[in-house]
Amino acid sequence: MRLFLYEHVTGGGMLDESPSPALVHEADLMVRSVLRDLADLPVEVLTSRDPRLPPLDGVHALEPRPGESPLALYRRGLTAVDAAWPTAPETGGVLAALAAATRGAGRTLVGSSPEAIGIAASKSATAARLAAAGLATIATFGAGSALPELPGPWVLKPDDGAGATDTLQVPDWRAARECLAHHPGRWVAQPWLAGEPLSLSLVALPDGVDLLAVNRQRVAVHQGAVRLQALVVNALPDRDGAFRRLGARVVAAIPGLAGPVGVDLIATPDGPAVVEVNPRLTTSCGALREAVGVNLAARVLGLHASRAVVDRAVTLDLEVAHAR
Repeated sequence: MRLFLYEHVTGGGMLDESPSPALVHEADLMVRSVLRDLADLPVEVLTSRDPRLPPLDGVHALEPRPGESPLALYRRGLTAVDAAWPTAPETGGVLAALAAATRGAGRTLVGSSPEAIGIAASKSATAARLAAAGLATIATFGAGSALPELPGPWVLKPDDGAGATDTLQVPDWRAARECLAHHPGRWVAQPWLAGEPLSLSLVALPDGVDLLAVNRQRVAVHQGAVRLQALVVNALPDRDGAFRRLGARVVAAIPGLAGPVGVDLIATPDGPAVVEVNPRLTTSCGALREAVGVNLAARVLGLHASRAVVDRAVTLDLEVAHAR
């Protein structure tokens, strides 16, 4: 198999921008981890690389041509492979466009369908879809909505934002209403839900859903900005299978989710509430091999790979990138 592994942030998709060091750090961690997994498999790998970043050893990488758009670069890579595995922020429809281009070129898409990405990319659409499936979510309100007068802080974020990017905490529902009225574009407001932030590392397969790890998120709020400080991969066991069942219900609620899927949730005294669904690789993949001994790429591609007997928590310190 010839596979194009494309990661948008580090692979030349943001040449006209200056992505934050934190975003680049997390994206580079993901791509290097998957490349390490692929090196153990009978797969010929092509990737791409932003020339501003250190090169990737041991793999052929396309560099963007002068004036070449990210989508044109991606389509150039598609001409040389049988399958493509795109990873990108959902913002602005980037990931959905890459998935659609893969199918349009007649190549095998490793990952979620454009339709599933379109739903998961929207906080409001995701909340509506999961609520309709009977899953607990966080109440999500768009511009013009009447916000309930709930006590405590609220969160503002882009409807199609990725991770904690541009996520703000405000003191109450009045401030949330004011922010919604003045933020350009599509933003949503959610009440701040007390509880423990967690995430599920899933692989959605034709024959079911694998739960690889339950992760603990260390979240900080500094001058109103919400950011992820660290991720403890494989922090909690799933002794009774409740987290795997939750992940399976989420995947069933959004048809077309495939390959790596991340589910962010808040563990509350009343049970877990889903915050968002990431239809792509997430930062946790940077420590899955060390934490649970799994070759993520092998599992996603349906290929055999040896698995070490490992079961430990591994912390990814993301504050290092913020300090750069």
